[in-house]
Amino acid sequence: MANYENAIEISGVTKKYSGFTLDNISFKVPKGSIMGFIGQNGAGKTTTIRSLLNLISIDSGEIKLLGLDYLKNEQEIKERIAVVFDELPFHDVFNAKDMARIFEGIYPKWSNAEYSSYLERFKLPTKKKIGEFSKGMKMKLQIACALSHSAELLVMDEATTGLDPVVRDEILHIFMEYLQDGEHSILMSSHITSDLEKIADTVTFIDKGKLLVSGCKDEILESHGILKCDKGEISKIAAEDIVSIRMNSYGAEIMLNNRQEASYKYSGAIVDPASLDDIMLYYVHSGEREWSL
Repeated sequence: MANYENAIEISGVTKKYSGFTLDNISFKVPKGSIMGFIGQNGAGKTTTIRSLLNLISIDSGEIKLLGLDYLKNEQEIKERIAVVFDELPFHDVFNAKDMARIFEGIYPKWSNAEYSSYLERFKLPTKKKIGEFSKGMKMKLQIACALSHSAELLVMDEATTGLDPVVRDEILHIFMEYLQDGEHSILMSSHITSDLEKIADTVTFIDKGKLLVSGCKDEILESHGILKCDKGEISKIAAEDIVSIRMNSYGAEIMLNNRQEASYKYSGAIVDPASLDDIMLYYVHSGEREWSL
């Protein structure tokens, strides 16, 4: 049993490019949990993930994976984590059997028995070339490889993008199994918030390189809500309660950050629950205060 509190600790990570800055990003993924890492395309999710994997060098900040410094202990960390990308990083001429031989030489804890079990479960052919696989089959192959070397941390970058709902549900179910013993953790980057609503324990929202919200998913969902009102009633809502205001031809829809308090703070107000998708959208526009589609 590995002795660490957080599978991932990122503190003050900054990376500057021409035209884009990943700006002072900090969050933790508690051991035994799954964090949904949410943001629009180009928000900085992939830059953050590439930073923690040391695929790009950061300008400042600290990163720990499995309780270890990500630079000083890079080799040990890479043996104990698994990464699944949106695009399959395996050559098209290989087949599933070839991948077993390759990974057996890379990971000390590689298990051919476990790998074969996943191939059978996913109904993946062992001798068919990967180039002939569908997108769903390629993703299942990546996950089979990722889960066959006793990885303690699984990092996913937009891995369910482009998959049909049936395949996505199957993969989410496997992730829940992976987490059951409390010793495994997942960072799942996605802009498909419906997947994360189903399985995430915590969520972190990022936009234009800046962290907007990070915390327990259920608490974020419970504390946010949408108040519909006439335009003339907007002034009655305290500015500190407002994330942003979506204007339409009928009036306004206000995202509030204190749904429980609003029902008695604003007499007669009906505040509807908000989805993660709603919350992300309103926070993306929080700099504008009032906006419309």
